[in-house]
Amino acid sequence: MSEVILHVYDVTNSGSEDTNNKILQINRIFKDKIGIGGIFHSAVQVYGEDEWSFGFCEQGTGVFCCPAKKNPMYTYRECIVLGKTSLNKSKVNQILRELSREWPGNCYDLLSKNCNHFCNEFCESLGVPKLPGWVNRFANAGDTAVEIAETTAMRFRQAKTEIVTASKVAYRFLAGITSNNTTQGSPDSPDGTNRSNPRFQQPAWFKNLVAAGARPSTSTPLENGDDRVQKPQQPRQDSTPASHEI
Repeated sequence: MSEVILHVYDVTNSGSEDTNNKILQINRIFKDKIGIGGIFHSAVQVYGEDEWSFGFCEQGTGVFCCPAKKNPMYTYRECIVLGKTSLNKSKVNQILRELSREWPGNCYDLLSKNCNHFCNEFCESLGVPKLPGWVNRFANAGDTAVEIAETTAMRFRQAKTEIVTASKVAYRFLAGITSNNTTQGSPDSPDGTNRSNPRFQQPAWFKNLVAAGARPSTSTPLENGDDRVQKPQQPRQDSTPASHEI
């Protein structure tokens, strides 16, 4: 048996220190003070010193690994022990190979197929509990998040405008996490262009919100037929910051 550990990061890969600070503030308000969620990247560690997650890449699998707690694109927050798997290492490697085929990087979707969804499926395959609900709350909540924020603000007698504003900032950031070729531009984006993601259908509350661009991590495929887990290359960092992941 092996312990299964969930590693949670604050998503601070926007390329803008101001935006990153706002994300940290949002997570402090929504997660630490209120407890309903935030904007997080997650990864699962089992058998070994690496953690496994999922992110966008143009070709091949989106499943990748890196040393536990050391993903360079995000700010490490905490770890959660989910339980122990009764599967042996060989079976876990087999599950990872299967997931690598089922989760190609170009199928990454912010709301329906992100790093947290991958970790949920991986944990289910390992026979341990899924992620706590707060880890992927924003992706699951959709446009009800503003309503939740308003209700929570009244419940805790906090300034409603502060909470609602934080929610809108969160979704501005979430709206900008798209693929390399479909990054949604913003006034402070490097090239100043405005592009849209054809796979991302914006609900009404997204209208007129300005997105801050970011891109999930990249990876290299696992090798089929090799009984050992292959270590993909580290997610690259370039002029367009990278997953996830939420």
